Amino acid sequence: MKKLLIASTALVATAGMAAADITITGHAAAGIHSGLDDVSTTSNTTDIAGDGVYSNAGVDFTMTGATDNGISFSASVNIDAGTEIDAGDFEFDGADGGTAGLGSVSMTGSFGTLTFDNAGIDNLYDSDFTAADVSYSTTVGAVSLSVAHDVAGAADGNSMSAGYAASGMTFTLAASEAAAGTSSSLSVAYALNDSVSVTGKTDQGAGAESVQTITAATTLNGVSVSVSSANNSTWDVDLGYTAGGFALTYGVDETDAWTATATTALGGGATFSAGVDSNDATYAGVSFAF
Repeated sequence: MKKLLIASTALVATAGMAAADITITGHAAAGIHSGLDDVSTTSNTTDIAGDGVYSNAGVDFTMTGATDNGISFSASVNIDAGTEIDAGDFEFDGADGGTAGLGSVSMTGSFGTLTFDNAGIDNLYDSDFTAADVSYSTTVGAVSLSVAHDVAGAADGNSMSAGYAASGMTFTLAASEAAAGTSSSLSVAYALNDSVSVTGKTDQGAGAESVQTITAATTLNGVSVSVSSANNSTWDVDLGYTAGGFALTYGVDETDAWTATATTALGGGATFSAGVDSNDATYAGVSFAF
């Protein structure tokens, strides 16, 4: 039983269907943190978490199968417990409920993909908007289409996206309802070659001035550089270096706010990571994948 919980496992059964699989994986993390933004409270102000220790573990069950007529389906269940941080955003997420949670349930066929996930589907325009409960995606020729809907009828609960790629160029359109009207964005990315790309984006938030941003990015011999600038006087510079399972990142913006992170693979599914930012927030710890 112990091996079943800590190693990826597949169980295969056939009972009136083409195939059915259940995969079990596990994850864990532990470390120290200081000065992270505390998002575990419902306060409208930004609180700061003090010095502390985080540790968490979880088990994920992913079930997939297919009907005899070629419709594939999947569902997931996860059990998580402990205290968590969001290293990418330098945030303290707090204690997990320690209960089993149902993930998405989806069906895919020639008609496209239909997904159900109660308040678990990100808004296609802005993930900070109300999460959706059901989504549908399909491809029409070279165009990919997705729509998401919140059944409770939130003002910003409906969203859509469309994408098209040809000759090194990628076009992406996203839009969402909002209380003040419709918000939308259009981006065009062009790959100059295998290592250099340029992206232009215009974003029109409901009731706000449109913002145009241009970004140039390049990667060569493990070194990455990304520079972006917008017409609202904001800019970002991000640097990265990777080699042999080791990675360093550094980012700074127009407010002189910066972040620096380091990660390294320890082998056997273990990874060490650490970070510090201009607000003196820090974290360091090890994560494991089973």
